[in-house]
Amino acid sequence: MFTSRTSLFQCGGKGVVRLSSCLSRVLLGLLLLLGLVPAGAEETLIIGVFPRYGLRGTIEHFTPLAGYLAMQLRRPVEVRSAPSFALFEEALERGDYDIVHFNQYHYVRSHKYLGYEVIAMNEEGGRASVAGALIVRRDSGIETVAQLKGRHIVFGGGPRAMQSYVVATWLLRREGLQDGDYVQEFAGSPANAILTAYYGKSDAAGAGDVNLNKDVIRKRIETAELKILAQGPRLAHLPWAVSAALPVSLRRQIQSLLTTMHTTETGRQVLTAAELTALRPAQDRDYDPHRHIIRQVLGESY
Repeated sequence: MFTSRTSLFQCGGKGVVRLSSCLSRVLLGLLLLLGLVPAGAEETLIIGVFPRYGLRGTIEHFTPLAGYLAMQLRRPVEVRSAPSFALFEEALERGDYDIVHFNQYHYVRSHKYLGYEVIAMNEEGGRASVAGALIVRRDSGIETVAQLKGRHIVFGGGPRAMQSYVVATWLLRREGLQDGDYVQEFAGSPANAILTAYYGKSDAAGAGDVNLNKDVIRKRIETAELKILAQGPRLAHLPWAVSAALPVSLRRQIQSLLTTMHTTETGRQVLTAAELTALRPAQDRDYDPHRHIIRQVLGESY
Protein backbone atom coordinates (compact mmCIF):
# COMPACT_ATOMS: atom_id res chain seq x y z
CA MET A 1 0.00 0.00 0.00
CA PHE A 2 1.10 3.54 -0.70
CA THR A 3 0.26 6.43 1.56
CA SER A 4 -2.08 9.02 0.09
CA ARG A 5 -0.57 12.38 -0.81
CA THR A 6 -1.73 15.93 -0.40
CA SER A 7 -1.61 17.81 -3.72
CA LEU A 8 0.98 20.55 -4.02
CA PHE A 9 -1.14 22.56 -6.42
CA GLN A 10 -4.82 22.71 -7.18
CA CYS A 11 -6.07 22.59 -10.75
CA GLY A 12 -7.84 25.86 -11.35
CA GLY A 13 -7.22 27.06 -7.80
CA LYS A 14 -5.46 30.17 -6.58
CA GLY A 15 -1.75 30.63 -7.07
CA VAL A 16 0.15 28.06 -9.10
CA VAL A 17 -1.91 25.89 -11.42
CA ARG A 18 -1.15 22.24 -11.02
CA LEU A 19 -0.58 21.47 -14.71
CA SER A 20 0.74 18.01 -13.86
CA SER A 21 -2.59 16.88 -12.49
CA CYS A 22 -4.61 18.48 -15.29
CA LEU A 23 -2.61 16.86 -18.08
CA SER A 24 -2.19 13.54 -16.32
CA ARG A 25 -5.93 13.24 -15.68
CA VAL A 26 -6.64 13.75 -19.37
CA LEU A 27 -4.01 11.18 -20.30
CA LEU A 28 -5.24 8.71 -17.70
CA GLY A 29 -8.82 9.17 -18.90
CA LEU A 30 -7.80 8.26 -22.44
CA LEU A 31 -5.92 5.20 -21.18
CA LEU A 32 -8.95 4.09 -19.19
CA LEU A 33 -11.19 4.48 -22.25
CA LEU A 34 -8.77 2.37 -24.25
CA GLY A 35 -8.68 -0.23 -21.50
CA LEU A 36 -4.92 0.08 -21.12
CA VAL A 37 -5.11 0.98 -17.43
CA PRO A 38 -7.87 -0.98 -15.72
CA ALA A 39 -10.45 0.96 -13.72
CA GLY A 40 -9.88 0.40 -10.03
CA ALA A 41 -6.18 -0.21 -10.61
CA GLU A 42 -3.68 0.12 -7.79
CA GLU A 43 -2.99 3.50 -6.26
CA THR A 44 -1.37 6.13 -8.45
CA LEU A 45 2.40 6.20 -8.72
CA ILE A 46 3.78 9.74 -8.50
CA ILE A 47 6.75 10.81 -10.62
CA GLY A 48 8.40 13.99 -9.36
CA VAL A 49 10.54 15.91 -11.85
CA PHE A 50 12.66 18.92 -10.91
CA PRO A 51 11.73 22.07 -12.88
CA ARG A 52 14.61 21.93 -15.34
CA TYR A 53 12.45 23.44 -18.08
CA GLY A 54 10.20 25.50 -15.83
CA LEU A 55 6.89 24.10 -14.56
CA ARG A 56 4.96 24.02 -17.84
CA GLY A 57 7.89 22.87 -19.97
CA THR A 58 8.83 20.11 -17.52
CA ILE A 59 5.30 18.71 -17.46
CA GLU A 60 5.11 18.77 -21.26
CA HIS A 61 8.44 16.95 -21.52
CA PHE A 62 7.61 14.12 -19.13
CA THR A 63 3.85 13.50 -19.36
CA PRO A 64 4.39 11.01 -22.24
CA LEU A 65 6.79 9.06 -20.01
CA ALA A 66 4.13 8.84 -17.30
CA GLY A 67 1.72 7.50 -19.90
CA TYR A 68 4.26 4.94 -21.05
CA LEU A 69 4.79 3.64 -17.52
CA ALA A 70 1.03 3.59 -16.91
CA MET A 71 0.49 1.40 -19.96
CA GLN A 72 3.34 -0.97 -19.08
CA LEU A 73 2.52 -1.23 -15.37
CA ARG A 74 -1.25 -1.16 -15.95
CA ARG A 75 -1.79 1.31 -13.15
CA PRO A 76 -2.19 5.12 -12.95
CA VAL A 77 1.01 7.19 -13.08
CA GLU A 78 1.07 10.95 -12.57
CA VAL A 79 3.90 13.40 -13.22
CA ARG A 80 4.38 16.41 -10.95
CA SER A 81 6.81 19.30 -10.86
CA ALA A 82 6.97 22.71 -9.17
CA PRO A 83 7.46 26.34 -10.21
CA SER A 84 10.80 26.55 -8.38
CA PHE A 85 13.63 24.36 -7.14
CA ALA A 86 12.72 25.32 -3.56
CA LEU A 87 9.13 24.05 -3.84
CA PHE A 88 10.29 20.90 -5.59
CA GLU A 89 12.77 20.28 -2.78
CA GLU A 90 10.04 20.75 -0.15
CA ALA A 91 7.94 18.05 -1.85
CA LEU A 92 11.00 15.80 -2.10
CA GLU A 93 11.78 16.23 1.61
CA ARG A 94 8.15 15.28 2.40
CA GLY A 95 8.61 12.06 0.45
CA ASP A 96 5.85 12.97 -2.01
CA TYR A 97 7.39 11.05 -4.91
CA ASP A 98 7.52 7.32 -5.69
CA ILE A 99 9.80 7.90 -8.68
CA VAL A 100 11.89 11.03 -8.93
CA HIS A 101 14.04 12.69 -11.58
CA PHE A 102 16.30 15.36 -10.13
CA ASN A 103 19.83 16.67 -10.07
CA GLN A 104 22.80 14.87 -8.61
CA TYR A 105 22.88 16.95 -5.42
CA HIS A 106 19.23 16.13 -4.79
CA TYR A 107 20.01 12.45 -5.26
CA VAL A 108 22.96 12.07 -2.90
CA ARG A 109 21.14 14.04 -0.19
CA SER A 110 17.85 12.16 -0.56
CA HIS A 111 19.71 8.83 -0.68
CA LYS A 112 21.31 9.57 2.69
CA TYR A 113 18.31 11.02 4.47
CA LEU A 114 15.28 9.57 2.67
CA GLY A 115 16.53 6.29 1.28
CA TYR A 116 15.91 6.97 -2.41
CA GLU A 117 17.72 4.45 -4.65
CA VAL A 118 19.13 5.49 -8.03
CA ILE A 119 18.08 3.22 -10.92
CA ALA A 120 18.89 5.18 -14.10
CA MET A 121 20.56 8.24 -15.53
CA ASN A 122 19.86 10.39 -18.56
CA GLU A 123 21.57 9.93 -21.89
CA GLU A 124 21.28 13.13 -23.92
CA GLY A 125 22.66 13.43 -27.42
CA GLY A 126 24.21 9.99 -27.02
CA ARG A 127 26.14 10.91 -23.85
CA ALA A 128 25.38 9.77 -20.30
CA SER A 129 27.58 12.45 -18.74
CA VAL A 130 27.31 16.19 -18.15
CA ALA A 131 29.71 18.97 -17.13
CA GLY A 132 29.07 22.14 -15.19
CA ALA A 133 30.27 25.27 -16.95
CA LEU A 134 30.72 29.01 -16.78
CA ILE A 135 29.31 30.59 -19.95
CA VAL A 136 29.98 34.08 -21.33
CA ARG A 137 29.39 36.01 -24.54
CA ARG A 138 32.16 35.70 -27.11
CA ASP A 139 32.33 39.48 -27.38
CA SER A 140 32.48 40.01 -23.60
CA GLY A 141 36.26 40.36 -23.51
CA ILE A 142 36.35 37.80 -20.70
CA GLU A 143 39.01 35.19 -21.41
CA THR A 144 39.81 33.77 -17.96
CA VAL A 145 37.86 32.85 -14.83
CA ALA A 146 40.01 35.32 -12.86
CA GLN A 147 38.44 38.14 -14.90
CA LEU A 148 35.09 37.37 -13.27
CA LYS A 149 36.28 39.04 -10.07
CA GLY A 150 33.87 41.87 -9.32
CA ARG A 151 31.53 40.70 -12.08
CA HIS A 152 27.87 39.64 -12.02
CA ILE A 153 27.31 35.87 -12.28
CA VAL A 154 23.85 34.27 -12.55
CA PHE A 155 23.55 30.60 -11.59
CA GLY A 156 20.69 28.48 -12.88
CA GLY A 157 18.21 26.89 -10.48
CA GLY A 158 19.50 27.75 -7.03
CA PRO A 159 22.20 26.91 -4.48
CA ARG A 160 21.48 23.17 -4.79
CA ALA A 161 21.76 23.02 -8.57
CA MET A 162 24.59 20.53 -9.09
CA GLN A 163 26.05 21.63 -12.42
CA SER A 164 24.73 25.19 -12.56
CA TYR A 165 25.84 26.18 -9.08
CA VAL A 166 27.93 23.59 -7.23
CA VAL A 167 30.27 22.69 -10.11
CA ALA A 168 30.28 26.27 -11.46
CA THR A 169 31.26 27.52 -7.99
CA TRP A 170 33.93 24.81 -7.78
CA LEU A 171 35.41 26.26 -10.99
CA LEU A 172 35.49 29.72 -9.40
CA ARG A 173 37.08 28.42 -6.19
CA ARG A 174 39.71 26.56 -8.21
CA GLU A 175 40.83 29.91 -9.64
CA GLY A 176 40.86 31.58 -6.22
CA LEU A 177 37.53 33.44 -6.35
CA GLN A 178 35.63 33.26 -3.05
CA ASP A 179 32.24 34.48 -1.83
CA GLY A 180 32.21 38.26 -2.08
CA ASP A 181 34.64 38.35 -5.00
CA TYR A 182 31.71 38.51 -7.44
CA VAL A 183 28.02 39.42 -7.42
CA GLN A 184 25.95 36.24 -7.17
CA GLU A 185 22.36 35.83 -8.34
CA PHE A 186 20.08 32.90 -9.17
CA ALA A 187 17.75 32.35 -12.11
CA GLY A 188 14.78 30.01 -12.07
CA SER A 189 16.44 27.53 -14.44
CA PRO A 190 19.76 26.92 -16.24
CA ALA A 191 18.21 28.17 -19.47
CA ASN A 192 17.20 31.45 -17.85
CA ALA A 193 20.72 31.89 -16.49
CA ILE A 194 22.17 31.42 -19.97
CA LEU A 195 19.73 33.96 -21.37
CA THR A 196 20.92 36.59 -18.89
CA ALA A 197 24.46 36.22 -20.20
CA TYR A 198 23.33 36.29 -23.81
CA TYR A 199 21.31 39.49 -23.38
CA GLY A 200 23.98 41.21 -21.30
CA LYS A 201 22.03 41.10 -18.05
CA SER A 202 24.93 39.26 -16.43
CA ASP A 203 28.63 38.83 -17.16
CA ALA A 204 28.53 35.04 -16.90
CA ALA A 205 26.12 32.17 -16.36
CA GLY A 206 26.54 28.94 -14.43
CA ALA A 207 24.86 26.01 -16.20
CA GLY A 208 25.41 22.45 -17.38
CA ASP A 209 27.08 22.35 -20.80
CA VAL A 210 24.21 20.31 -22.29
CA ASN A 211 21.82 23.22 -21.86
CA LEU A 212 23.35 25.02 -24.82
CA ASN A 213 21.93 22.28 -27.05
CA LYS A 214 18.41 22.31 -25.60
CA ASP A 215 15.48 23.49 -27.72
CA VAL A 216 14.53 26.10 -25.12
CA ILE A 217 17.88 27.80 -25.85
CA ARG A 218 18.62 26.93 -29.49
CA LYS A 219 15.24 28.15 -30.71
CA ARG A 220 15.55 31.51 -28.94
CA ILE A 221 19.13 32.69 -29.39
CA GLU A 222 22.25 32.33 -31.51
CA THR A 223 24.30 30.02 -29.33
CA ALA A 224 27.37 30.68 -31.48
CA GLU A 225 27.55 34.06 -29.76
CA LEU A 226 28.26 32.30 -26.45
CA LYS A 227 31.29 30.33 -25.32
CA ILE A 228 32.22 28.07 -22.43
CA LEU A 229 34.77 29.97 -20.35
CA ALA A 230 35.52 27.04 -18.05
CA GLN A 231 34.13 23.54 -17.76
CA GLY A 232 34.21 21.00 -14.93
CA PRO A 233 34.83 17.25 -15.20
CA ARG A 234 32.33 15.09 -17.02
CA LEU A 235 30.13 13.46 -14.40
CA ALA A 236 27.32 10.92 -14.37
CA HIS A 237 24.20 12.49 -15.82
CA LEU A 238 20.94 13.46 -14.10
CA PRO A 239 19.58 10.52 -12.07
CA TRP A 240 16.25 8.75 -11.72
CA ALA A 241 15.53 7.19 -8.33
CA VAL A 242 12.80 5.23 -6.59
CA SER A 243 11.44 5.41 -3.08
CA ALA A 244 12.49 2.77 -0.58
CA ALA A 245 8.78 2.45 0.24
CA LEU A 246 8.14 0.71 -3.08
CA PRO A 247 8.39 -3.10 -3.15
CA VAL A 248 11.75 -4.28 -4.46
CA SER A 249 10.06 -6.15 -7.32
CA LEU A 250 8.32 -2.97 -8.46
CA ARG A 251 11.56 -0.96 -8.25
CA ARG A 252 13.29 -3.49 -10.48
CA GLN A 253 10.35 -3.51 -12.92
CA ILE A 254 10.43 0.28 -13.20
CA GLN A 255 14.19 0.22 -13.76
CA SER A 256 13.84 -2.35 -16.52
CA LEU A 257 11.08 -0.39 -18.25
CA LEU A 258 13.00 2.88 -18.15
CA THR A 259 16.35 1.51 -19.28
CA THR A 260 14.92 -0.43 -22.23
CA MET A 261 12.73 2.35 -23.64
CA HIS A 262 15.25 3.10 -26.39
CA THR A 263 14.79 -0.41 -27.82
CA THR A 264 11.18 0.16 -29.01
CA GLU A 265 9.63 2.69 -31.36
CA THR A 266 7.10 3.81 -28.75
CA GLY A 267 9.81 4.17 -26.14
CA ARG A 268 12.00 6.21 -28.49
CA GLN A 269 9.10 8.59 -29.15
CA VAL A 270 8.65 9.08 -25.40
CA LEU A 271 12.38 9.72 -24.99
CA THR A 272 12.39 12.22 -27.85
CA ALA A 273 9.55 14.16 -26.18
CA ALA A 274 11.80 14.46 -23.10
CA GLU A 275 14.86 15.42 -25.20
CA LEU A 276 16.58 12.17 -24.24
CA THR A 277 18.25 9.50 -26.36
CA ALA A 278 18.08 6.80 -23.67
CA LEU A 279 17.96 6.12 -19.95
CA ARG A 280 20.96 4.10 -18.80
CA PRO A 281 21.27 1.88 -15.71
CA ALA A 282 22.88 3.67 -12.76
CA GLN A 283 24.10 2.76 -9.30
CA ASP A 284 24.93 4.74 -6.20
CA ARG A 285 28.71 4.72 -6.66
CA ASP A 286 28.33 6.55 -9.99
CA TYR A 287 27.65 9.65 -7.87
CA ASP A 288 30.72 9.48 -5.62
CA PRO A 289 32.57 12.12 -7.71
CA HIS A 290 29.64 14.48 -7.14
CA ARG A 291 29.87 13.85 -3.40
CA HIS A 292 33.53 14.86 -3.48
CA ILE A 293 32.81 18.19 -5.22
CA ILE A 294 29.85 18.91 -2.93
CA ARG A 295 32.07 18.37 0.10
CA GLN A 296 34.69 20.76 -1.30
CA VAL A 297 32.24 23.53 -2.22
CA LEU A 298 29.48 23.26 0.41
CA GLY A 299 31.19 21.37 3.22
CA GLU A 300 28.40 18.78 3.19
CA SER A 301 29.04 15.03 3.32
CA TYR A 302 26.66 12.57 1.70
